[in-house]
Amino acid sequence: MIYEFPQKILFKHCDPAGIVFYPRYFEMLNDCVEAFFADIGFAFEDIHKVGRVPTVQIDATFSTPSLHGDRMVINLQITRIGRSSIGLDFHAHCGGSTRFTATSTLVYISPDNSAQALPDDMRTALAPYLRRTT
Repeated sequence: MIYEFPQKILFKHCDPAGIVFYPRYFEMLNDCVEAFFADIGFAFEDIHKVGRVPTVQIDATFSTPSLHGDRMVINLQITRIGRSSIGLDFHAHCGGSTRFTATSTLVYISPDNSAQALPDDMRTALAPYLRRTT
């Protein structure tokens, strides 16, 4: 399955040239990840009581500028579920035009910041979004 996160481009996302200032895309990715986890039953405010899921790696390619008022969709898929890490793939598009693509890695950590195994129930909730290769 693919998780879809709608994102309207707001004035706060844009620079004086009227296009999205690229660091704002990283904020949008984080919003997408946080919404995804909430929708699969693991809201960040609950996760943070027993651990964290920081981004430890991110790579992005910006294809086409986005403008104030554009209605973009960010697609998220899981590429890997490891012992304590999760690989993510993002594709942001608007009206058939790719705006950016990105990959990232999250690591599930304990409150003392050491990697810990993903809980089994979280692993189960993530599994339907794991990209299947044929």
